[in-house]
Amino acid sequence: MALGASHRLQDGVVAVETMTRFALAVLALASGVYTYLGVRSLLDGSATAVFFAAIIYAASVSVAIYAFWSYMARFYPHVTGAAARGAMLGVMALGCAMIIAMSSWLNAAALAGSAALEQHLAETVQDYTADLDQAHQNALAAQSLLPDIQRTSERFSRLAEDERQNGALTGTTGAGSVVQLLTQMSAQLNELETGIVASRERVTTLFDQGRAHLATMRTLVSAPGAVAPRSDEFSAEVVALSGVITSLEQTSIAPSVKRAAEDLSLGFIAPVADGRAADLADRQDQVMETIRASVSAQSQVLSQAADDILAREPVAERRFVPLSSAEAVLRYAGDFIPAWAGAISIDLLPAVLVFILAVVHGAIRRQEERMPFAQRITAAELLEALEVQRALGRQGIDVEQALQAAETDDERSRADSNITSLDMSAKAPRKGPPA
Repeated sequence: MALGASHRLQDGVVAVETMTRFALAVLALASGVYTYLGVRSLLDGSATAVFFAAIIYAASVSVAIYAFWSYMARFYPHVTGAAARGAMLGVMALGCAMIIAMSSWLNAAALAGSAALEQHLAETVQDYTADLDQAHQNALAAQSLLPDIQRTSERFSRLAEDERQNGALTGTTGAGSVVQLLTQMSAQLNELETGIVASRERVTTLFDQGRAHLATMRTLVSAPGAVAPRSDEFSAEVVALSGVITSLEQTSIAPSVKRAAEDLSLGFIAPVADGRAADLADRQDQVMETIRASVSAQSQVLSQAADDILAREPVAERRFVPLSSAEAVLRYAGDFIPAWAGAISIDLLPAVLVFILAVVHGAIRRQEERMPFAQRITAAELLEALEVQRALGRQGIDVEQALQAAETDDERSRADSNITSLDMSAKAPRKGPPA
């Protein structure tokens, strides 16, 4: 029964030998084709030079893969020693690493290169969208000061009007020094308000331009067709968008607000009281001193608010780096695990065939070791033994007598060896106490 199972396994190994060679050839060819597609995207130069260089590299990869796995399938199943088997496994691991290095990542680039490039473009769009939003927020931060400036300007203007018509501050109607000072402060704040409003219009225009560039970039990411031309157009849009972001950073009115706030306090010039009566002049001086304190407080508030705006983190400088399909697959490898699995499987699937052959040959050897010698000997070996017996018979040598003589010689040799051992023991000096 064991003899039949062993023969069936041997017949199976012989039957699948052709299929094994065919499978190795097909897998090596498939790996070579995808390697050609992957390496072609990395080479620069004329179309002819790129074509022949990619063909030569792909052919070398196919031959190397076929030769390596053919050697492993031929020798590994017949290696039985633990040290030799470990050495072969080490060689197989080294060969697998070299195959992945020279072929698998290029296969992955051919399988998922375009998708990886599109993902790179999509993530770049997200990064620049965040940069545009941050620059827009920084540029509009000064707009938050506009209500306070408007309210202060209106308050100065209303006080000036009340003083002119009703004498609300000095008790004397008319356009005197107090009215002149209040009108001056209101005018300065109105100029600052006008600058902020104009800045808002400029910021809005730039932000609209940036959004238009982003819309074009999103269209290029999802557009059909080859990804390389779209990547070139994408790079041009990135350059234009970077210019818009830089302009937004420079459009911020916060530095101007800080300078204007400091001018309100440091550049405060109160007019001389023009009241003819001493009592009126004193009241005018008191009111103008109060106005000075109010302007100083307002200046500090605006200056602190401007400092908070200027302390915001500016938009970090970003540079778009175009990638090849192979580089994109390596950078975003975690997002394309199925493509990587398929690319590596094409190259390393023959290892499964090698291990199958190793298991089968091991089973054959174990079954043959349990069989008697008469069942282990093959027909060819039996015919060869009979031919040797006939050749010895033609020379007048009796095989049975020769075997008996050999056995007798072996017995005599063992007996002589035992006698020699006994003689050596008898002649050896004995150690003991003196008589």
